[in-house]
Amino acid sequence: MSYFYIPFIVLGFIILISSFFVVKQKSAAIIERFGRFQSIRHSGLKIKIPLVDKIAGRLSLKIQQLDVIIETKTLDDVFVRLKVSVQYRVIRDKVYDAFYQLDYPHEQITSYVFDVVRAEVPKMKLDDVFVKKDDIALAVKAELNDAMLEYGFDIIKTLVTDIDPDAQVKEAMNRINAADREKTAAQFEGDAARILIVEKAKAEAESKRLQGQGIADQRREIARGLEESVEVLNRVGINSQEASALIVVTQHYDTLQSLGEETNSNLILLPNAPQAGSNMLNDMVASFAASNQIGEAMKNAKKKKDE
Repeated sequence: MSYFYIPFIVLGFIILISSFFVVKQKSAAIIERFGRFQSIRHSGLKIKIPLVDKIAGRLSLKIQQLDVIIETKTLDDVFVRLKVSVQYRVIRDKVYDAFYQLDYPHEQITSYVFDVVRAEVPKMKLDDVFVKKDDIALAVKAELNDAMLEYGFDIIKTLVTDIDPDAQVKEAMNRINAADREKTAAQFEGDAARILIVEKAKAEAESKRLQGQGIADQRREIARGLEESVEVLNRVGINSQEASALIVVTQHYDTLQSLGEETNSNLILLPNAPQAGSNMLNDMVASFAASNQIGEAMKNAKKKKDE
């Protein structure tokens, strides 16, 4: 008799075990009784009536993401592929609507995304699609929220994650960008070359100015030295003409000496004679006398003209 009850005991144990079930965190289980909705169970260990109640389905209450790829045309007749990511979740208090009103929520969401994107993008040029992708995402989110809320779905966020124009269009855009960069680089190079030329010219002008100033200072010091030499010679009884002759002769021989001391210089042949210094002085005196006569003649002529 004991063996006769074993199958019933086992069957009863199985039925007892099947009356318990577990619902995971952030999920919900829909219980039906004889095919009719009975209740919604949330996370934890739950009990149902064996052979009467069954788990019709489970829904995740976590945030989920659906990626939708749409191909459409822009205002400037460019075909472009957009990837729109929709983040959504089932509203805890509307699990019934989410389970029973929609068989395929992914398809429903995809249809609305297609409808909004193909209504918005054809109003924009390709460049505007890149700039206003956030506006497209907001338009999709607004449309989905209005449509999916009554079905128990909350649209958390929509993102336009990729914009991929036609291959030929991308190649043309790359060529345009490369040409713009080359043009900008050429402009910068031209500006840099112009600045270098200007700065070089300024440096050369400054060098010439300083060189001229140096020569003027040098000549000024030479004249001052000659003046002091003449004054020294005058104090010992040598008149100005004799002093000038002595200075000219001294500089003449100093020049010859410096040329002879330069070992690296090429051979230079110069006419030289004992009276060379005297001849130079006579020539200078004659020049000064002639210039004084010309100056006096010009003054007299101007005076007569004024009278």
